[in-house]
Amino acid sequence: MIDFSLSPKAQDLKERTDAFVAEKIIPFESDPRFLDCQTGVTEDLRLELVALARDAGLLTPHLPEKWGGADLSHTERAAVFEASGYSPLGPIAMHIGAPDEGNMHLIEAVGSDAQKNAYLPRLASGELRSCFAMTEPAPGAGSDPNMLATTAVKDGNHWVINGHKWMISSAQGSGLAIIMARTADKIEKGKGASMFLVETDMPGFNEIRRIETMDSGFVGGHSELKFENLRVTADHILGELDEGYRYAQVRLVPARLTHCMRWLGAARRCNDIASVYVKNRKAFGRRLADHEGIGFMIADNEIEIVASRLMTLQACWALDQGDDARQESSMAKVFCAEAIFRIVDRSLQALGGSGAMRENLVERIFRDTRLFRIYDGPSEVHRWAIAKRRLA
Repeated sequence: MIDFSLSPKAQDLKERTDAFVAEKIIPFESDPRFLDCQTGVTEDLRLELVALARDAGLLTPHLPEKWGGADLSHTERAAVFEASGYSPLGPIAMHIGAPDEGNMHLIEAVGSDAQKNAYLPRLASGELRSCFAMTEPAPGAGSDPNMLATTAVKDGNHWVINGHKWMISSAQGSGLAIIMARTADKIEKGKGASMFLVETDMPGFNEIRRIETMDSGFVGGHSELKFENLRVTADHILGELDEGYRYAQVRLVPARLTHCMRWLGAARRCNDIASVYVKNRKAFGRRLADHEGIGFMIADNEIEIVASRLMTLQACWALDQGDDARQESSMAKVFCAEAIFRIVDRSLQALGGSGAMRENLVERIFRDTRLFRIYDGPSEVHRWAIAKRRLA
């Protein structure tokens, strides 16, 4: 039987997160270091927010207790992460935003003891940021990972990495990168690629530029990288050689769901902002809320908020039962990415001209959530994968 009830520990954490975001974090939304920053927030603001979460006992709660977390199940994360996402600054403060949250999960799941001890304490504390370098410009890997062009070639006791990556979220200012590279002559049956855990100040790791994009939801923005004879030793391999694609699913299946959780909190915030507005703004002799067309927008938002939450929880429950949950994760990702955008879009529409103003948080969330339908697998690719599994 499916059970979405929270443990007392998780319920307390969710309630404390609600209060923390409302009392400590939302006031920072008027800070110029957030309002005027095109890469999420400035680094000094990020560290200030992280310190607040640390003091509140809310930093990196998804990690095991050994690393300072609360050892939350996937289902428990859903409630806490949604609560954090009620402000765009909440996940940043709690250090549970992408890509760091997924990278911490992956290192904890498949990293060696030496890798965990070297990096998880610094990631868990918020001192260190990281990126995940997978996506490449044409003709390299985008939605099709089998087109991976970056290579790692064995040279004695070393591996030499060469390649070109772009749209790498949070690369600017990060100290650690997980690089996906081809380590075999060809990709066969999901094998032939490996992950390398690399510090970004190593010779041969080059940030070419920060790419200007419509969103500002990732600390550090999105960057273009080039690896030129980046030389690493075998202990930089994350997990086993040639198993990178398998590990990618270890990371991406739950990471898609944590995106759903955080953005659901943002969608709920937009609906709340719109609801307050339409209850107070008058037109044609009555409140906007009393016009059926506006009321239907809010009603549809309520429906899709609940539906998105339930789809996410169902996929989380499957993961907690030990299922690989690839089908459930893909379905939740497609539905939530599209439903959340509709929720935010309706909220902006209900706000009228004020919704288009940069000073309105809904406008920023509108731009940020549009890209959710692309990253971590476009909706079209997930639909194709869902159909192939169902019709195999």
